[in-house]
Amino acid sequence: MTSLSTTDAGTIADAFCASMVSRKSFADPYPWHLVEEVFPAQVSHALATLPFAAPSLEGLSGRRELHNDTRSYFDAEQMAKYPVMRAVAEALQSPQVVRCVAEQFDAPLDDTFLRIEYAQDIDGFWLEPHTDLGVKKFTCLIYLTEGHEDLGTDIYRSKEEHFGRSPFVPNTAMIFVPSDKTWHGFEPRPIKGVRKSVILNYVTHDWRAREQLAYPDAPVRL
Repeated sequence: MTSLSTTDAGTIADAFCASMVSRKSFADPYPWHLVEEVFPAQVSHALATLPFAAPSLEGLSGRRELHNDTRSYFDAEQMAKYPVMRAVAEALQSPQVVRCVAEQFDAPLDDTFLRIEYAQDIDGFWLEPHTDLGVKKFTCLIYLTEGHEDLGTDIYRSKEEHFGRSPFVPNTAMIFVPSDKTWHGFEPRPIKGVRKSVILNYVTHDWRAREQLAYPDAPVRL
C-alpha cells in the first residue's frame, strides 16, 4: 500500500475524480448522488484519526452555526500542522478536480472558493432540514467513521416530509448541487462515539467567514 507520506495531491485528485465518474445517481426527491472510495484508503483513514477533540454541544443543536467558535476547517493553520489536510485541500483546489466536478454535476464552480469543514458530531446532535441554497454551489458530505451505518444524511421531499437516508459508510459521500429542493438534515437519534465527516463546499465571493476557506485569496478556476 502507498504510504501517506507519498500520497500527494495528484494521487488524491485522481481517486476523487474516479469516484465522481463512478457515482450512483438518483432523481427522487431531487438529483443527488452516492460515491464510493472518495479518497485513497490511507487518506480516508488518516482523516478519520486526526487528533481533534469533539466539541461539546452545550445542550444546543439544530444548526451547525450555533457552534461556530468550536468548528474545525482545512484552513492555513490546520493545513500547516497536518500534511493530509494540506494534500486533500491541494487536490480539491486543483483545476483537475474543479473541472471534473463541474462537468459531472453541472455545478457552477468557476470563481468560487474551496471550503472544507472537519465535522465531529456527538450524541445530542441533530440538524433541521435546510437546502444549502445561496452561496454554496456544491455540497459533498464525505463520511469517515466505522460503525455508524444508520447515521447518514437525512433527505426530505420538503421541509416537512422525510424521504430517506443515505448510508454512512467510511470513505463514501452524498453529493448534490444546492437548489430550492435539496432539503437535507439529520434526524435526532443516538450517536455512539463520534460521527466524523468532511463537509466539502465550493462557495461564492459572498461567503463572509473568510477564515473558513482553504485559500481565501485564490478562487478556483475551470
